[in-house]
Amino acid sequence: MIDLDAAVLLPIDMQKAIDLPGRPARGNPKLDENGLRLLALWRARGLPIIHVQHASVEPDSWFRPGHAGYDMRPGFEPRAGEGHVIKSVNSAFIGTDLDLRLRRLGAKRVVCFGWATDMCVSTTIRTGANMGWEMVMVHDACDCSDLPDVLGHGTIPAAELHRAHVATLAADFCKVVGVDALSA
Repeated sequence: MIDLDAAVLLPIDMQKAIDLPGRPARGNPKLDENGLRLLALWRARGLPIIHVQHASVEPDSWFRPGHAGYDMRPGFEPRAGEGHVIKSVNSAFIGTDLDLRLRRLGAKRVVCFGWATDMCVSTTIRTGANMGWEMVMVHDACDCSDLPDVLGHGTIPAAELHRAHVATLAADFCKVVGVDALSA
């Protein structure tokens, strides 16, 4: 069980780009359900939330401002009084005021979920841990997509990528919990 006292929820890159046609297969069909449960829990308890939105500077990115994929997915939009950080790289700590916001909130731990386990979630957790934050990953509220194996072995399924990254993060960078452990 994770103590939610002084815990800030960090939904990462819950944007429409995840579901656009042409995207590789995803691995966690419960991403939305579990993510919305976390948001509801934090809101019901009056705990702080800082939403993270990726604003890619890459012209072909589905996460760039002006593209249909840039907008937040339904139900994951920041509400009045909730924080909102816009980043242009994988880590929500780089080039943003996230660290300062967390300090001003008196945070002790940062509870992360979102997209993508192997990229922005992982990089944010690693950076936060290296900066001294107690990082927590809600593994069943994270997701990623299949990736081509550049070593020529076909495709690496999203579920395998997710499992490997969760194990690596748990070994050295964060506590890993399921959504049920937080909502019990």
